[in-house]
Amino acid sequence: DRVHPDRFASAPQAQRRVAAQMAARANEALTVLRDPLSRARYLCELHGVEVAAESNTAMDPEFLMQQMRWRETLDEARQAPDVSAVDRLVDELTVERKMVHETVRARLTAPADYGSAAEAVRRWMFMERFADELARARKQIQEAG
Repeated sequence: DRVHPDRFASAPQAQRRVAAQMAARANEALTVLRDPLSRARYLCELHGVEVAAESNTAMDPEFLMQQMRWRETLDEARQAPDVSAVDRLVDELTVERKMVHETVRARLTAPADYGSAAEAVRRWMFMERFADELARARKQIQEAG
């Protein structure tokens, strides 16, 4: 409230601009802190561990195999086309997302392990992107059928 631009409506232009910038930063911070995935990423990076999901794609072989199975199942569902197969994938992914969320929460709790938390955050980020892909595939199959 202290930096809300309305409080500076009659202030000089420079103060209004600073207030607007501060309000924007406060809104960005609130957005990050409200979203569990964004918050986890922020906490890792705040403690010096870059998540670097865009450049660090290293993951354990078991998770890589799981990704391959999910992608193969999605490809088959698209080719069939089979909405129920996509729905089963969504259900499976929902369970996995909850588990990785709990893993991240545990790794960020004292004593925190930010390195392994960052690895789990990268998994979670993949899962969120895949969930979006599943939603698009489901919509495409429904629209085509």
